[in-house]
Amino acid sequence: MSESSPQTVPEVPIRRAASVLMLRENNGGFEVFIQHRVSTMDFAAGMVVYPGGRVDPKDSATAASGHLGETIISAHCKQWAGTAVWDEGEASAPQKAGEILAAALREVHEETGLSLEPGQLFPWANWVTPTGFPRRFDTYFFVAALAAGQEPAHQTTEAVRSHWAKPEELFAALERGELKMMRPTQRTLLDAMALGTIEQIASSRPVIKAVHPDPRDSHSSHPVRSTEISAPRS
Repeated sequence: MSESSPQTVPEVPIRRAASVLMLRENNGGFEVFIQHRVSTMDFAAGMVVYPGGRVDPKDSATAASGHLGETIISAHCKQWAGTAVWDEGEASAPQKAGEILAAALREVHEETGLSLEPGQLFPWANWVTPTGFPRRFDTYFFVAALAAGQEPAHQTTEAVRSHWAKPEELFAALERGELKMMRPTQRTLLDAMALGTIEQIASSRPVIKAVHPDPRDSHSSHPVRSTEISAPRS
């Protein structure tokens, strides 16, 4: 009787994605615009998330057009220094950074009806879905401080509702088991809360390193460990 060959786990492609923490002032603090994902989605089902989605081929054309602004893209490239934006070197980084920014702007418009200016979005974090998940994403998070009159709406079929929420109330509801948030959502929001104000958040300009989270912490707010962070690219 021959030995059975070990099962080969199919490799799941990692797709690039963008997600935006849209913020507005509220009684000395801030609120964040969130979506409650439909429970039947094949990724992040039933989770509280920010507007966003995958990088699309059309985003490549937007990035190559130059309409996003050379100065903005250059600044984003510096902040994405510890991510896959730089995997193919300095020459390719501006195009990749532009595609991610274009995807963020497009997804916000498609899901909320809001047209943000490229200069309103600032790189915030980069998380890569760990192995073992049926879908994997290399997700680039942005923060955006909304101006007076900029009001997002709920217009995506991927969520049952969208609304503004105070971060403290979200975490209280999470503690009570009334909602669910994946670790990247929790961590990016906690990091924003630690800075306190929208002005401090938007001006912080962190140099970002990719986080490859431990799947055992996928639904916790566990601080990012050094073993989960990619080494910075030279």
